[in-house]
Amino acid sequence: MAHVLEKKERRLGEKRCVGPKCAMVRRAYPPGVHGKSKRGGKRRGGSEYSGLLHAKQVVRFMYGLDDRGIARYSRQATQSPGIFSVNFLRRLEMRLDNVVFRLGFTDSRRAARQLVGHGHIALNGKRVTIPSLEVKKGDVISFRERSAALPVATSRTERLKKLQISPWLSLNPEKKEGTILRLPEAEETGILADMTKIKEFYSR
Repeated sequence: MAHVLEKKERRLGEKRCVGPKCAMVRRAYPPGVHGKSKRGGKRRGGSEYSGLLHAKQVVRFMYGLDDRGIARYSRQATQSPGIFSVNFLRRLEMRLDNVVFRLGFTDSRRAARQLVGHGHIALNGKRVTIPSLEVKKGDVISFRERSAALPVATSRTERLKKLQISPWLSLNPEKKEGTILRLPEAEETGILADMTKIKEFYSR
């Protein structure tokens, strides 16, 4: 399964994790026998539909969502006032599992989802087990007190001290505790796909 995910990551050209073991760090080119020859080259052309599909697949893979989840966020972003791409990415970024990943508690969103699901994370001091829970400005995310002594938490200490996190978050490495300072801007997510194509995809 891990090998399949790595191939998808390289094919989409988007990093889903951090660290030297990340597939896009080890082999920053598309999979396949001609992958290296395409390094740094432009993606070959395709139909309009393939462009819309690619944008959706990038988000689906990066955030670990299914089509129903992406469609729901797209609908909510469309119905909200403001710019679609900003609304859409903010809803994705404000998921609890994503914030756990952004704070450096795990190396991938998939691992963050497991960490939350297993009850190791606290939101404002209370145990939570719903990865898709939407956090808000002022919320405090941390390891639960009884989980803080486990290897999954203690192994992060030195890495958290060196981590440069997103500007919309603050982090206390010693306490392994993060706070939501504000809503993120679209350009701070690092997602390069055109989000307006997702709106087009679901409005067909």
